[in-house]
Amino acid sequence: MRGSALVIRLAALSGFLAVAFGAFAAHGAKDARAAELLHTGSLYQMTHALAVFGWLAVRKAGGKTGLATPALFLVGTLLFSGSLYALAFGAPRLMGMVTPFGGLCFLAGWLLLAWRAGTIAEDQA
Repeated sequence: MRGSALVIRLAALSGFLAVAFGAFAAHGAKDARAAELLHTGSLYQMTHALAVFGWLAVRKAGGKTGLATPALFLVGTLLFSGSLYALAFGAPRLMGMVTPFGGLCFLAGWLLLAWRAGTIAEDQA
């Protein structure tokens, strides 16, 4: 399986999980704080699953982009959303120290996507 095909499959699975955790936040979580953590995690997870598809659009349009951008989005999801989900299900508060590292991955992914998207315009000029 090619790298980009795996990335797209992982992004689609991430979107699926975002919907599942969001639904649990709305209908299954008994504790308000747990529901809030699940909601936030699912929102960021869905946003970055879709961002991977944005990366694919940049790639298909001729942007010079490798796999670093979607990797940052997917690893960021694992760290950011995953730590929030773990906290919602009772993990020790220490798990919250992982969350900012996921946020940094998201920020780096967006900067890299912006930079790589600029290569489309440069090539067409």
